[in-house]
Amino acid sequence: MLDKLLLQIPVAAPDTVAAHKIQQATNAVTSRVDSLANKLSPDSIAAMTPGKLVDEFKYLDIGSLVTSLSSQLISLTLRILAAILIFYLGKFIINKIYSVARAIMIRKDFDRSLTSFLLSFIKITLLFLLIITVIGVLGIETSSFIAIFASAGVAIGMALSGTLQNFAGGVLILLLKPYKVGNYIEFGELKGTVREIQIFNTVINTYNNDRIVIPNGGLATSSLKNFSAEPYHRVEWRVGITYGDDVDTARKVALDILAADPRVVHTDADVKEEELPVEEAPQEEVKPEPWWKRLFRWHRRRAEELREEHDARLAALIPKPNYSPSVNVESLDESQVTLIVRAWTEIANYWNVLYDVNEQIYKQFPQHGIHFPFPQMDVHVKQ
Repeated sequence: MLDKLLLQIPVAAPDTVAAHKIQQATNAVTSRVDSLANKLSPDSIAAMTPGKLVDEFKYLDIGSLVTSLSSQLISLTLRILAAILIFYLGKFIINKIYSVARAIMIRKDFDRSLTSFLLSFIKITLLFLLIITVIGVLGIETSSFIAIFASAGVAIGMALSGTLQNFAGGVLILLLKPYKVGNYIEFGELKGTVREIQIFNTVINTYNNDRIVIPNGGLATSSLKNFSAEPYHRVEWRVGITYGDDVDTARKVALDILAADPRVVHTDADVKEEELPVEEAPQEEVKPEPWWKRLFRWHRRRAEELREEHDARLAALIPKPNYSPSVNVESLDESQVTLIVRAWTEIANYWNVLYDVNEQIYKQFPQHGIHFPFPQMDVHVKQ
């Protein structure tokens, strides 16, 4: 080990002669150390006497050895001080990043479970990177630590593949919000109101108050239907009338039933647009703003105008629904003429409107000479 320390002695060579002399002195010290190490082998220790040991150490250059050890000690001390400084500085930066991320999530009204998970993940990841950096500053090889953590991560991932898929699905759902608590969703054959969104599962309640737990992995990677995503929903009724009945009379009766229900949207003007908050103008300016603030405000206002223009162009490409009620002939079936009745209502009134209009159609159609067909078969007996 001493020969390695001696070989690492920093040597300044102003000219070739001085460098040659320093190299000779270094070689001499190295040969003495090697000779001493050979004589201190197990075979020669028994024959070693105090006199011989003194003779061996007499020719050792103690000054060069002390200089090398001092240099290595100073270098190690500087590395330790740098590692301590980097650790506390990195910890201060991590705390600032944690506080800023927490404030942003609170301001953006993130889900509570998602906020706690993301903050913990950010803090643990940054602390891990800080520790690896400090270890590297101390001069310790970090590739072995990284390989150990990577192997552990692969093993844990293989053992918990399904759970990690549900975990990733939960994070995506909390981030992208395809649905939220209180929405009525349909996933395959499962329908219900979302009661709780957990990291691994989503809990829904059916109309029979059955609680169903659905893994988030399937919800994040498969298609689902969210009935509560939009404020208005279209209700449809399919009504069969007999051949020979007046279609115009049936249409008028159905439209009168819809017009008498205040929960049904009759025109586009009845649709309640979402009211956006209006920013109040400042009362007065205490002092004029500097030019760079005015420039920044102009750029921000221009960016908002461009974003509004972009949103307006996208909205123009999406066809707007016709909110007026309609009654049309859908098909001519074997024993009936099928009418399809359509009307719009708020999502909160969907089921009540559906059932109430069903009842009114059944009551009022026969009063105006409109008959409901029933399955029947004509049998002709050949004489």
